[in-house]
Amino acid sequence: MHLLENISYHRMSAYWYPLLADKHNHVFKPDADFETAFSLYKFDSELRKLIISELEKIEVAVRSKIAYILSLEHDAFWMEDSALFTNQQAHQATLNKIQDELNRSDEEFILSFKSKYSNPLPPSFIVLEITSFGALSRLYDMLKPCKSKKEIANMFGLSDKVFASWLHSFVYVRNVCAHHTRIWNRWLRIQPLFPKNPAGKWLLNKNTGNNRLYYTLSMILYLLNIVNPKHTFRQKLEHIFLKYPNVDRVAMGFPADWQNEPLWIA
Repeated sequence: MHLLENISYHRMSAYWYPLLADKHNHVFKPDADFETAFSLYKFDSELRKLIISELEKIEVAVRSKIAYILSLEHDAFWMEDSALFTNQQAHQATLNKIQDELNRSDEEFILSFKSKYSNPLPPSFIVLEITSFGALSRLYDMLKPCKSKKEIANMFGLSDKVFASWLHSFVYVRNVCAHHTRIWNRWLRIQPLFPKNPAGKWLLNKNTGNNRLYYTLSMILYLLNIVNPKHTFRQKLEHIFLKYPNVDRVAMGFPADWQNEPLWIA
């Protein structure tokens, strides 16, 4: 009763759904119990926290590369140049959202800039620090094909189309995690592209589904190998699996031979 009152029946029901033998008539499997459902809930919570923590490292690196490379090729105010983007209406809508984020920000470096300059937006290397991951993803995706767009993606060992799709997917997954919604066995709505010639170790199994969490975790691992080579993501993930042995990795999209993938071999 304490858990149902503090977590809610509706939220917990997502974790006992896999324990139903007859989902239509709401009949549980003979060995199902509340503790198993709550264990899945705790596993999902720890997994979401790990994903958010690791995506932060990737997001910070992406912000840095985008600001640096585009400022070098154009200037520090490239974000305001509509000629660089494919859809001027969508570009302006994104700028409006960034302006709203800027107006709400109480960061010292933003307040300092406002006190000294009258520019509508600060230079990109400043404003991108308070820009949402979603707006950052949209800005990159809307960039017209150019040398700098390819160069940014190449620094992460991907083509620009694949990189844009990965950023979009990360924004979606992080939003799911940030809203404390079930992630472990979710069928993901945003389906990122499969890279053809990645620079680093990637999945050899070309039939791997891109709509399950295994694929997202593989994307995170791939990029962490580039932006933070001394990461401990594999170890942290395995620790969670060992802590909750009842979790079915197949429900997360892990194939039977996933441990033989070069990407996942430490």
